[in-house]
Amino acid sequence: MLLLAAREAVTQRFRHQAKAHGLTEQQWRVVRALAEVESLEIIALSAVCHIHSASLSRILPKLGKAGLISRCSNAADHRRVIVSLTPRGRRLLEELMPDSRKIYQQLARDVGPERLERMYAMLEEFITLLEVKKPDQAGPAEASVRRASRKLARREPEQ
Repeated sequence: MLLLAAREAVTQRFRHQAKAHGLTEQQWRVVRALAEVESLEIIALSAVCHIHSASLSRILPKLGKAGLISRCSNAADHRRVIVSLTPRGRRLLEELMPDSRKIYQQLARDVGPERLERMYAMLEEFITLLEVKKPDQAGPAEASVRRASRKLARREPEQ
């Protein structure tokens, strides 16, 4: 419950920003994740955003209809779908970034920059300790996605 409370305390700082632009928290996570890369396959996007693929399959059409993302099939395997931000999605992100940076800066001021860095490091260690690799799961690609996910979660977007 304490971890959920901490998540909520941080999330509430960003909630109004997404809502003011007509986005849900999950939609914002998708846009935010795609800001860091040219494109991602749906499986990787799901892992980076920490959104179940079934939920993501309902979110992506809405973002597509809003003109914020585009989807296309992988040339090598048409069953695999690649998602990227559209120019409109990038413009929205540029609009959101000044406020987002202010929220990150306020968070660092409220918590203290050194304490925040220690907290990031401890959370990364905590996640690593809890990740139990099973023989049939989590190959190198999945491990790479998890590392990228943690790196993304740790910092504000570069825009």
